[in-house]
Amino acid sequence: MFSLFYGLWKYIFKRDEFYVLILGLDNAGKTTFLEQTKIKFNRNYKGVNLNKITTTVGLNIGKIEYKGIVMNFWDLGGQHELQSLWDKYYAESHGIIFIIDSADIERIEESKAAFENMITNEHLVGIPLLIVANKQDILEALSLDRIKSIFKSSAPQIGKRDIHSISVSALNSQGITESIDWMTNCIKRNVPSRPPNNAEE
Repeated sequence: MFSLFYGLWKYIFKRDEFYVLILGLDNAGKTTFLEQTKIKFNRNYKGVNLNKITTTVGLNIGKIEYKGIVMNFWDLGGQHELQSLWDKYYAESHGIIFIIDSADIERIEESKAAFENMITNEHLVGIPLLIVANKQDILEALSLDRIKSIFKSSAPQIGKRDIHSISVSALNSQGITESIDWMTNCIKRNVPSRPPNNAEE
């Protein structure tokens, strides 16, 4: 009898579970973006002091429930020597959020190179891609249009997929809700090509 009720409970409360990678160079604001996402979408999460976030070495994780699905975020270290580890997570991912430091003009070409190396991986074909122009609160930051023009030559590698670019200030939480809303809708639409795992409440 217990197994019958447990099976019914699982059926009623199970949630489709998806995995989203947050990638980009070190100091692009990936961890701040993740923290603001957790603050906005997890009711009782207080977060950490955003001004004390340091460069990620390894992996930061986060989880939210939104629009009836569970989304797990993997924020991976962006130092050059750590980028070789990104592809270990590609096959399990359902979406990519690539974060660019709009204010670090000297490294914009380095960011583009990391992006192109990532997007050509066969495990990411067709996976939804959100390009985030972060740190738009800084006066010297490149505009979203300028960043799009710099990354325009990467279009052939991007291929056919859901793609969107957005101006964000992760520190001020500007653009966070819109980013997650877009990614959630795309992932749900993309389920036939990369099915979810099942999670239980």
